[in-house]
Amino acid sequence: MTPLSFFWISILVSVVGALASILVRNSDSTAIRAASGAGIVASAAGLVSGLSALSGPAAVIDLAGPYPFAHFVLRVDPLAGLMISVISLLSLVAWIYGLAYMREYEGRGVGGMGFFMHIFIASMMLVVAADNAFWFLIFFEMMSLASYFLVIFDQNDEAVSAGFLYFFVAHAGSVLIMAAFFLMANAAGSFDFAAFRETSLSPTTASIVFLLGFLGFGAKAGMIPLHIWLPRAHPAAPSHASALMSGVMIKIGVFGIIKVGLDLLGGQELLWWGVVVLAFGAVSSVLGVIYALAEHDIKKLLAYHSVENIGIILLGVGVGMIGIAMNNPTLAVLGLMAGLYHLLNHAVFKGLLFLGAGSVIYRTHTKDMEAMGGLAKAMPWTALSFLIGALAISAIPPLNGFVSEWYTYQALFAGALEGSFLVRFATPIAAVMLALTGALAVMCFVKAYGVIFSGPARSENARNATEAPHSMVAGMAILAAACVLLGLLAPLVAPVMGNIASATLGVPAVMFADGATLMPGEGARTVLSTPLIAVLLIALAMLPLVIHGINARMRATRRHTEAAWATGYLPDVHMALTAKSFAQPIRMFFAPLYAVRKTVSTVWACLTRGYERFVCFARRNEPWADNRFVNPIASGVGVAGRRFQVIQGGDFRIYCLYIVGALVALLIVAAS
Repeated sequence: MTPLSFFWISILVSVVGALASILVRNSDSTAIRAASGAGIVASAAGLVSGLSALSGPAAVIDLAGPYPFAHFVLRVDPLAGLMISVISLLSLVAWIYGLAYMREYEGRGVGGMGFFMHIFIASMMLVVAADNAFWFLIFFEMMSLASYFLVIFDQNDEAVSAGFLYFFVAHAGSVLIMAAFFLMANAAGSFDFAAFRETSLSPTTASIVFLLGFLGFGAKAGMIPLHIWLPRAHPAAPSHASALMSGVMIKIGVFGIIKVGLDLLGGQELLWWGVVVLAFGAVSSVLGVIYALAEHDIKKLLAYHSVENIGIILLGVGVGMIGIAMNNPTLAVLGLMAGLYHLLNHAVFKGLLFLGAGSVIYRTHTKDMEAMGGLAKAMPWTALSFLIGALAISAIPPLNGFVSEWYTYQALFAGALEGSFLVRFATPIAAVMLALTGALAVMCFVKAYGVIFSGPARSENARNATEAPHSMVAGMAILAAACVLLGLLAPLVAPVMGNIASATLGVPAVMFADGATLMPGEGARTVLSTPLIAVLLIALAMLPLVIHGINARMRATRRHTEAAWATGYLPDVHMALTAKSFAQPIRMFFAPLYAVRKTVSTVWACLTRGYERFVCFARRNEPWADNRFVNPIASGVGVAGRRFQVIQGGDFRIYCLYIVGALVALLIVAAS
């Protein structure tokens, strides 16, 4: 069977699962089992489809559509295969996790949740495979609408407000994407992406198309300053849906930027395109982590880290575009490979962190980290999974986040050694901002893990918490294992990611691994071995145990067993470090940047209030026009109609008389 065969199986099973969720919606337990069971089967089929498409030629199917311009064309190439694999992996884990998690929503329309989850996942799969602009926009809109209904699922004021903001930004981005596609379709004479690839646009038109696509897809990706919806929409959705939105959906935005900038406009790239992408990536990475540090809401903190990591991905994509513009295929493949590798890694560890946060919220019934604490003892498996995700997102070796960020550094360093003054100037600055991002990310997750899982419990729910249900732990365990394996097995994964990048760019493959050693291209000046790092770290961890065994007796004789003493006071829960106190120095240092965010939030709040007032004004004044104009006219027509009814007596002879009279009148008019 071909990749497209398994792809169709995945889509059809998702549709069946969506319908089944609605049909059995009156029984919540049955709806959960039907939605999750179908989801697991569909995700497994999708994973097979995506993995089998990572190498080899693109699989294409072209069917007749309802209109001549709307051919139903699907193309599963290595880039689409990567996206399908990521979507399917996160979906599989989300459905396993949801077997227990969705019980939290029993009595609140679980069948509807299953329906929209299936439509959301199927539409994402179809978006990355669509090779016709008409169908791409249709499926993109389906994805946005399905995710919108997941955002507002709780139906509280915050969820509805977040959903409105998301709906507005998503559709503003869709308009820009539509405009970009219409410009290309006008030049190509077709809506097929194949025709777009073969059409050469003027530099001005190509630049307009690129900017429209970059901003439109950038809004979906959540890059700064188009990120305003993300920190509100992701926390509002159910946690397993948040994992999909943050782990997968925003990557559709990155996929779209790559699709437009490197695929559909291939061969027409200008140097400043890559520099723009690089600049937005650098700013998004730094500001995302700075804003995350100030958050006390665990899901908002993770949402801002999605903004940060989208920035890191865009750094790699920007270098890839610069390499193409400089006619340097090695630099282009290295940059794009780094971006794609981090796209995969971020999907895994961010999905893990959102599921870990969902488990904590499931037991403590709060998103406020200040009301948590001491959960490592009560929820050891959740704590371990969250710790692995925190280490991975902080780029701690030998986990997966470290490998992709290392490749991103190498791409930036390679760019700094070649090219024009603009490239030599921009890439080192981006590398410095990436380093600052990494340091602040470590600080942020030291705060998050410490406040949530360490110290004393700071609420009754935290004191009474127990481990999450088995299916939720299983979902987290799969992603935790993936974080470890994608790092340790990087010498096997990196060449695959490199082949995807070279196939997307249409250039020869670049060497990224030699045995157990990683390298950023042939003739590299630096190498890395994650298996060796793992061995050294294990040995380093064993060293304290050896020293402990040697000195155990000596230490036992000197051990103090008295109660802890803190400047005359016994330890108290109020002495524990809090999320607010931990981030206070950063908030003071970066006060101007937080002021900018506050200003933007205030402006959006004013716009929202203005819209609401306009709606209220229109609602109040609508009856005035009806009463003054519409109702009198309608009433007059009714009166006239009733009066004219008298001439309709039902007598056939009278009707004949009307006809004769009308003919006489017409003859008189014609004769006069």
